[in-house]
Amino acid sequence: MLRTMAPPKSSDERIAEMAFGTVYPHYVNKVVKKGRTEDELLQVIRWLTGYTPAAVQKHIDKGTTFEAFFAQAKLNANAGKITGVICGHRVEDIENPLTQKVRYLDKLVDELAKGKKMESVLRA
Repeated sequence: MLRTMAPPKSSDERIAEMAFGTVYPHYVNKVVKKGRTEDELLQVIRWLTGYTPAAVQKHIDKGTTFEAFFAQAKLNANAGKITGVICGHRVEDIENPLTQKVRYLDKLVDELAKGKKMESVLRA
């Protein structure tokens, strides 16, 4: 009997299926290691998604995928102002809408960890 292997998943598919809660501790470690706080991280997440800290915790507890996490989010009107390179790609040029939103979050976390002022990170 021949077994057919499923084609490898694209990067976009892997990101969509990844649980937000599995990545969140990495975000926390990254910012705390650089002298920032989890509260500041939650402020960044709230700015981007509209989620309160309690809502973020619910998503973590439920194992919500990034796809569901961003499907329920109210993306900040200024999210389009997030530009620059993350993981070798310009965030403003990413074509997949979900991947772009995840990379927006990655970019904000990077900026927070690099010590940028919160007003700058939040595009104020």
